[in-house]
Amino acid sequence: VQLQASGGGLVQAGGSLRLSCRASGRASALYPVAWFRQVSGKEREFLATINWSGTSTNYADSVKGRFSISKDNAKNTVYLQMNNLKPEDTAVYYCAADNYGAATSPDYRYWGQGTLVTVSS
Repeated sequence: VQLQASGGGLVQAGGSLRLSCRASGRASALYPVAWFRQVSGKEREFLATINWSGTSTNYADSVKGRFSISKDNAKNTVYLQMNNLKPEDTAVYYCAADNYGAATSPDYRYWGQGTLVTVSS
C-alpha cells in the first residue's frame, strides 16, 4: 500500500487548505485512514479518522469544527479540509492507513510522506 499526501503550503491565518491522501495498492480501499500532524521535537498528533466506506468519522477536540475529513471512494482518496487555520496549525501533516492499535494512536502500518502546512500570522 502506498499513500501519497499533497496539498500543503503557505496560508495566512484564517485561511483554508485542503489536503489529499491518495491510496494505491492491494486492498487499500478497505482500510480506515487517519490524518496526523507533527511539529519538530513533538509527538505525532492525531487529527481525524474515517472508516473505509467514508460513513464514519472521528476528530480530535483540537480541530473539531474547523477540520473535516472525507473520502472519495471512486478515487480512493481521503481529504482533510482545514478552515480557519491558526499559526499553531503549522506542522507536517501525514496520512496513515490500516491501524493495528487505537485509531487515535500512531499505530498504523502505512504512512504517507508528509506535506508541510505553514500558517502565517
